[in-house]
Amino acid sequence: MLKVNVVNRGHQPLPVYATTQSAGMDLRANLDEPVVLHPLERRLIPTGLSIALPEGYEAQVRPRSGLALKKGITVLNAPGTIDADYRGEIGVVLINLSQDDFVVNDGERIAQMVVARHETVDFVCVEALDDTERGAGGYGHTGVK
Repeated sequence: MLKVNVVNRGHQPLPVYATTQSAGMDLRANLDEPVVLHPLERRLIPTGLSIALPEGYEAQVRPRSGLALKKGITVLNAPGTIDADYRGEIGVVLINLSQDDFVVNDGERIAQMVVARHETVDFVCVEALDDTERGAGGYGHTGVK
């Protein structure tokens, strides 16, 4: 189990895994008053949380599938990345893709956060890349079947 230091300057409980095999933990809105998201409006919603991830890790902020399907609310920069050296408050950029106003209430589960290991790369310039079966085939390369 990876230990991550967290500062909770808000009034919501810390994120927890809903089940033993969940990959993500729900992030909650930490608001003094409700926020209305009008159709196509985007807002940064505070969580009150700051974390200190170990080097080699990131936290990904992702949409909640229920909000996306039922209400048309998603995370605009999904997945948003929280780097290991960031110490500020985690904010969630929500956008309303529906035709109706959506009210974000204090304590509402607005996104999920997945902590993941990542690699640091060092690019090496070469004259050519190795061949593969796909080669340079791009979008739609494999067809529809």
